[in-house]
Amino acid sequence: MGRRMGQLTFRRKKKPVSSPPPTIEVVNNSTVTASKAAVGKKKAGGARLWMRLDRWGHSELIECDKSVILKRVSIPSRDLRILGPIFSHSSRILAREKAMVVNLEFIRAIITAEEVLLLDPLRQEVLPFVEQLRQLLLHKSSSNHGSNQLIAQDHGMQSPTAGKWLPVPDAADGLQAELPFEFQVLEIALEVVCTYLDSSVAELERDAYPVLDELARNVSTKNLERVRSLKSNLTRLLAQVQRVRDEIEHLLDDDEDMAQLYLTRKWIQNQQSEALMGAMASNGIVPPAPHLRRLSSARSGSLVSNYLNDNDVEDLEMLLEAYFMQLDGTRNKILSVREYIDDTEDYVNIQLDNQRNELIQLQLTLTIASFAIAVETMMAGWFGMNIPCSLYNIHGIFELTVGIMTAVCVSLFVLVLGYARWKKLLGS
Repeated sequence: MGRRMGQLTFRRKKKPVSSPPPTIEVVNNSTVTASKAAVGKKKAGGARLWMRLDRWGHSELIECDKSVILKRVSIPSRDLRILGPIFSHSSRILAREKAMVVNLEFIRAIITAEEVLLLDPLRQEVLPFVEQLRQLLLHKSSSNHGSNQLIAQDHGMQSPTAGKWLPVPDAADGLQAELPFEFQVLEIALEVVCTYLDSSVAELERDAYPVLDELARNVSTKNLERVRSLKSNLTRLLAQVQRVRDEIEHLLDDDEDMAQLYLTRKWIQNQQSEALMGAMASNGIVPPAPHLRRLSSARSGSLVSNYLNDNDVEDLEMLLEAYFMQLDGTRNKILSVREYIDDTEDYVNIQLDNQRNELIQLQLTLTIASFAIAVETMMAGWFGMNIPCSLYNIHGIFELTVGIMTAVCVSLFVLVLGYARWKKLLGS
């Protein structure tokens, strides 16, 4: 029986009697407009929400556990852990025999030569990736529909296995169409991640400079707290950019790893090998050529040769270099903001040091004054003793004695203050 939740309809597949597979709930839908409550909903046994998109733009939501995913894409279980919450703050692009495991910040997917399995597709950050990928695949599917029908008529009688070959992109579709399916998905993932990081850095720059200027004008607890929060965001963004940049740099430094990412090439080679072995086993005659579609231009012919050339990684290298440069520019922006923060902190520290020096000078001046007053107080204490003295009987001696004592103390203050200035203990 089916059950409804939001705008999605979940249907439970019936288990066969022999060797029942794990339960999968599939929702056929062309748009991602489901409620956010479906993101956190999991079934018993660790089932999670995935979205499957094939190379023709068809999509569906499936809810299944990791054992089903492992059987579907043929990857070891340790690779699936990379997409788990433990490694959610890491960026990895791993190549396996039949799949590519991608964990780029919030985009966590398993890419094969024919489909994409996207984890947690209803997250707010992932929706732009889903929408862009669907638009690209639907556009390619509609643009190639007519030409594929003509090619199928031309080659339909050549071999019963002709429909199993992946279509080679048209040269007229541009550079985007020249890339294999897995690289198109990877490019959109990198574009979405880089765009997100760029917008975050732009927002950081927009908030940082006014806060830092205000701190330079007025050093207060409120402004210091705002700068502390700003530095925390900067450190987090720099770590995100650095992770993605380091992973791309790691791939660019190793041509063998990049060659392993050509899933379509390996898929075609496996199909060729299977077709060749099948033909040799059936009648002992080697087929003349793999049943690829007829090419309409020399450019398309070179494209097929690139698909079958194991050592050619130029397309992927150009793709990764473009986004590496973009991430490097984003990183430089963050470093510029950090340098501005460091300069502002140095300026504030200089201000505080100057104020501290002024306080020390004031304290030294007051100490000299206190010393001079203490001398006068000592003299007043001497005259305050109950000792007979003939000076007490002199008329007007009090005013004269007080004046002399005050003049001595002032002279002593000026003398010590001048000595401190001579030793450069006080500013001019």
